[in-house]
Amino acid sequence: MTKTSDLQSPRPSFQAALVAGGIAGTAVDVTLFPIDTLKTRMQAAEGFLKAGGFRGLYNGLGAAAIGSAPGAALFFCTYETMKPKVLAVQESFGLHDQAAMSHMIAASMGEAAACLVRVPTEVVKANMQTAKEQVSLFKTVKTVLKQRHGGSMLVGVTGGLYRGFGITLFREVPFAAIQFPLYERLKFEWSQRWLNGEELDPFLGGVCGSVSGGIAAAFTTPLDVLKTRIMLGVDQHGKAYTGIVDVFNKTKKQQGYGAFFSGIQPRVMWISIGGFVFLGAYEYSKNVLRPVLG
Repeated sequence: MTKTSDLQSPRPSFQAALVAGGIAGTAVDVTLFPIDTLKTRMQAAEGFLKAGGFRGLYNGLGAAAIGSAPGAALFFCTYETMKPKVLAVQESFGLHDQAAMSHMIAASMGEAAACLVRVPTEVVKANMQTAKEQVSLFKTVKTVLKQRHGGSMLVGVTGGLYRGFGITLFREVPFAAIQFPLYERLKFEWSQRWLNGEELDPFLGGVCGSVSGGIAAAFTTPLDVLKTRIMLGVDQHGKAYTGIVDVFNKTKKQQGYGAFFSGIQPRVMWISIGGFVFLGAYEYSKNVLRPVLG
């Protein structure tokens, strides 16, 4: 196994990160999809039962499957590429021993790249998960494209597919800023304390991903609630939201502050399990692909 003396594990090539990220993203989104459906329905303004309850837990799986691989691949190839670059810039300014900050910045950049794929995927997926009856992927995309919520040029050009891009990015950046420095630190401490500096195997890497993901998920649940509601587009009375401030004010007025933690249990469960599968699968795929792709 590889020895490491700092928070940086051996960096995979761009190609290895791309493929390993795609495998990891698909593994999580497909296997844990029902939990994500329950979380989305709990966060819907109309309430869990009206949003679908326990029926059709796999509605929207097609949308998730299409977007998971490219979204995760974009994240990891950006993250792995930017980690050493950000660290080098920090050191050029005399900021040494700032690996956690470089992981935070690199992960945030990775999330920004991934959102280009993740947002339209989540908009379609969330609408399919909360539809009154089962609808096809094509029909949902067509319906979303006809919607116009907000006045930005981006929304005007793409219909509703990028509705919620800002709040998704606003959710993902703090999530990544919490999860990945913690993930890298846990791997480093485990390696130094119990493995004599050797690189963690995929199982232990997955455990670190589970712990860091669950903590990040709990802290960012209110942002996730706002993201879900703006993507669904309407409040509990069927009236369209005009923006993120409107979502916040209506949620607070209609349901109180407790609504901002709706779905926290399945979200933490989903991301804790997902963190284990996602980062464990990534570490495993990275190790397998390293001799082939570098």
